[in-house]
Amino acid sequence: MKYICSSIAVLFSILAYSSNSYGQDTFPVLQGPYFGQKPPGIIPEPFAPGIISMSGSGKHEMGVSFSPGLDEMYFALQEKTGVPAEIYSSKLVDNKWTPFKKANFTKGKKSGEMKPTVSHDSKKLYFSAYNADFTDNSIWYVNRENDGWSDAIKLDSPLNEDDVMTSTFAKNGDLYYTNFSKRKTYYASKVNGKYSKFQEAEIEFGGHPFISPSQDYLIVDARNKEDKNQKSDFYVYFKKKDGAWTKPINLGMTVNSTFDEKSANVTPDGKYLIFSRRTEGQALKIFWVSTEVIENVRPKG
Repeated sequence: MKYICSSIAVLFSILAYSSNSYGQDTFPVLQGPYFGQKPPGIIPEPFAPGIISMSGSGKHEMGVSFSPGLDEMYFALQEKTGVPAEIYSSKLVDNKWTPFKKANFTKGKKSGEMKPTVSHDSKKLYFSAYNADFTDNSIWYVNRENDGWSDAIKLDSPLNEDDVMTSTFAKNGDLYYTNFSKRKTYYASKVNGKYSKFQEAEIEFGGHPFISPSQDYLIVDARNKEDKNQKSDFYVYFKKKDGAWTKPINLGMTVNSTFDEKSANVTPDGKYLIFSRRTEGQALKIFWVSTEVIENVRPKG
């Protein structure tokens, strides 16, 4: 698919990530919700093509999170395979999106920062951080302070004793995450302000979870063993009346493609599933699609 705004794309690929911000004189005027993009239907489309999703670029774009008010957007950028990722952000100010700015939450304590997640009350932002050699993957957070964020804090929880990442939260504060050491999805409930205990999510398979606010469904990505190429697909689990999860349901060919799909998230208004797809050239690009694709596979009754 050919993306629009080729002149912007060229400028973006040269300048956007060469410093901590992208110059206002070259950043396009983007107004309204979701960078002024036309909302997708049940067929995934690139998100903000030529502005965020860069065709022909070897950069990996992933892990999108919007604030509850839909006036802030965070995502991770990996310049190329094998180098640590960095988080970038943009804000909607006077109905215009600001140029992307590098977050640098840990201020050099960690080389890599990715998988940003703004809390449901917008008071915290959680993210995954790791060393330059991709070791010590752990969950960190920052607190909102006035118009910015505090210094980064490593989550004080025994779950960080393993290699973990991809934090996603239900509205009641329950935390779901991927434990790389055990290659499983876990969750922890917040008790007295801490995540002191955790356990397996009791699903069959899948990582990089997204939990819905009410915990009525859980989306993961996993290799599709029925696909001869075993590409990564999205699967959804629905919560049954007895509290157990259903069998994993593949989101189907309207969402899953012949490429890898990874790192699902649902926008705070519940309208869109936003994720990364490994397109031509093996680079991860951001796509979005209506959450009708989730409801279309929800078990009846």
